[in-house]
Amino acid sequence: MRDREGLEPGSVDARLAARLGELRTGRGWSLDELSRRSGVSRSTLSRLERGELSPTAALLGRLCTVYGRTVSRLLLEVESEPPLLVPADRQAVWRDERSGFVRRSVSPPHAGLRGEVIEGRLDAGATVSCEGAPVPGLEQHLWVLEGTVEITVHGSVHTVRTGDCLRFRLHGPSRFHCPGPGPVRYALLTVLP
Repeated sequence: MRDREGLEPGSVDARLAARLGELRTGRGWSLDELSRRSGVSRSTLSRLERGELSPTAALLGRLCTVYGRTVSRLLLEVESEPPLLVPADRQAVWRDERSGFVRRSVSPPHAGLRGEVIEGRLDAGATVSCEGAPVPGLEQHLWVLEGTVEITVHGSVHTVRTGDCLRFRLHGPSRFHCPGPGPVRYALLTVLP
């Protein structure tokens, strides 16, 4: 059965249309305001939010830029409800053997959730740098579980040791370096602005 806009209730397209409307109204913007900010016509935006038009990747990219999120984040937000329990064997692990960095997505991003928990591990001497914030103003809390890490944010270097916690909002480049003598293991909690 289809709803009045012609979309299958509960389909990804219907949830995407609803989410785009929620993002706009949550900011208190009219369609005209969103049109001004995105450069997309008011009629296209209206049809998109009503589910009468399938968005192109370029259109989604423009809207995501205005809303301060990646396309992948937006698509995650329209998936079904996140599981309450994320078993350790289902947590995605990514390794960069060249730099000595291991990243475990302990509690990955999901629909309606603003926070995420990551476990990071850097070998002694390893460095990981990011050229910019994926979302400007991203709130981060880094808690060192074992070892020492030097974090450069906003041009300042912070030495964070076992048990210490560094809190910051990320607006530009960042650098994580493990000075040794052993590896560092930390929990990184991120919260979207």
